[in-house]
Amino acid sequence: MKRILIVEDHAIVRMGIDFLVTELFQPVEVHQASNFTSALGFLQKNVFDLIVLDINIPGGENSRMINKIRAIQPSVRILVFSGSEEEIYALHYIHAGANGFLSKSASEEEYKVAIAAVLNNGKYISNKVQQQMVKNILDSKYISSNPLEDLSKRELEVMHLLAQGKWTKEIATLLNLKETTISTYKARIFEKLEVANIIEMFKKLELYKSKDLDLN
Repeated sequence: MKRILIVEDHAIVRMGIDFLVTELFQPVEVHQASNFTSALGFLQKNVFDLIVLDINIPGGENSRMINKIRAIQPSVRILVFSGSEEEIYALHYIHAGANGFLSKSASEEEYKVAIAAVLNNGKYISNKVQQQMVKNILDSKYISSNPLEDLSKRELEVMHLLAQGKWTKEIATLLNLKETTISTYKARIFEKLEVANIIEMFKKLELYKSKDLDLN
C-alpha cells in the first residue's frame, strides 16, 4: 500500500489532491498536514512513499525543508508544488533534492502525470521548464549555478543595502559613491539576477542566499 503525505495550508487544495491520489492509486493511505511542523511530526511516526509539498506553508523554510525531510526519511519521493513562477523556482528545487516541481496552475492531467512519475521513481518538470533548460544550455546560462556568485563584492554590498530598504541616495552616502554609480550597480544587479524590481530581487536573494557569500 502506498503512503502519501500532502503538505498544504489550504484545506480545499489538500482535499483536491487527496481525491486525485485516491483515484490514481489503490490501495493508498493519505495523510494531510497544514504546516511544516505538523508534517515533520507525521514523518517521525510514519514511513511515506511520496510527499506532495507546498513551498509556501506556515513554518516552511523554502528549499531547506527538503534537507529536513530527508534527514528523517532519506529515500522518500518529494513533489514540490507551488503558485510561484516555475521558470524561476522549478530547477532550484530540483537541484535542492526534490524529485519534481509542479505549478498549482497545472491541469488535472498534469497533476496526475506528475504524481505518478515521481511516485514511480521518476522526475517531473513541465514542458515549459524543459524548454527553458534547453534555452539556458544553448545560451550558456545554465540555471543550476547560483546567480549571486556572479556578483562582485561591491554589487553584493549594494544588493544587501537595497534589500534592507535603503534608497539609492542613502546607499551612495553610506558607500561614499556617486548616486549615478549606485544606479549603475543596481542595473547590473537586476540584469545578473534577471529581475525587474526590488521585490523580485528580494525573492531571489531569499532563494539563493548562502552563508558562504563573503562581503569582507
